[in-house]
Amino acid sequence: MRQPALAFCLFALAIAGLPLAAGAVGTDDPALRPSAQLIFKHPELLRAGQCVRYEEGGHGWILSEPLYYLRGEVIGAEVRTRKLGSCPRVAGKTLKQYNRQEYNRLVQASPCSDTAEASQAPQHIGMVRLRVSDWETPYERKAENAGRLWRGMFIERKLEKGLEIELEADLLSPCQRE
Repeated sequence: MRQPALAFCLFALAIAGLPLAAGAVGTDDPALRPSAQLIFKHPELLRAGQCVRYEEGGHGWILSEPLYYLRGEVIGAEVRTRKLGSCPRVAGKTLKQYNRQEYNRLVQASPCSDTAEASQAPQHIGMVRLRVSDWETPYERKAENAGRLWRGMFIERKLEKGLEIELEADLLSPCQRE
């Protein structure tokens, strides 16, 4: 006797939720970027004190590139709403031709958009503030426009223990303290 009652309750809840879901699709609610989805769906992964790691490189199956990283402790995580700006581009250059200053300008504008429609719509962005504890950065000239880490720097800031930085949540992965 309980099972039909439970099934009816679940069915009633599902029917009651349909108008809400249908209304949400047509509204002007800001889009959820993957970083915001991560904070909403898995807040336990980004709670204060959690060890997180940001990685660059390591691509390839047989001959893999070196893996560079930044490790730290989460101070806080939040979802912000903002309109994406236009990505700063350098006329006549591909991303691989950017110098470090041009590349840094692009990274600092991220997340950004190359389309007018996307830059006009508000977006939910999940940001994580972390305190840096350990890192390994590339020093080769070819890596100057390959990532946020280069020659002991995070974008334009010299890395040091205790430095506080912000990254989108989906760029981080959980790690073990060492």
